[in-house]
Amino acid sequence: MILSIDSYLWMKWLHILSSTVLFGTGIGTAFQMWFAHLRGDVRGIAIVTGNVVLADWLFTLPAGIVQPITGLALAMQSGLDPAASWLVVTYALYVLAFICWVPVVVLQIRARDLAAQAVATGQPLPPDYYSAMRIWFTLGWPAFIALVVIYLLMVAKPDLW
Repeated sequence: MILSIDSYLWMKWLHILSSTVLFGTGIGTAFQMWFAHLRGDVRGIAIVTGNVVLADWLFTLPAGIVQPITGLALAMQSGLDPAASWLVVTYALYVLAFICWVPVVVLQIRARDLAAQAVATGQPLPPDYYSAMRIWFTLGWPAFIALVVIYLLMVAKPDLW
């Protein structure tokens, strides 16, 4: 029965699955990283930041690539106008999320490396770690809000102009 589903439904399933992975991994890893940071345990921070960086490569990056590909395919297959206002806003928000995510990944790698170095040397976390985390936290909010609004736009498909 499931094998008889047409390509549009498979594409839609892949789009929804990848959006769930993208959002879920993002919010889950952000939660873990921020609360490890707040606890201040250097060993815990080193472990969690390492896991967050790995999760970004294994889950967030592939899902982030699949999203625009499947989204464009779905729009074309369904006959939607690719210049529909809600889609244009979605594109812009996705770009905003991506622009925030790239430096966030760099900052996560930096935080991971600084925490690992602090553990290896028995030293406290350096000021650079705290600076990286402040910027990481700040950049996370626009990306998170952008993805939430994208979900809203995908469901409501409003005519914005």
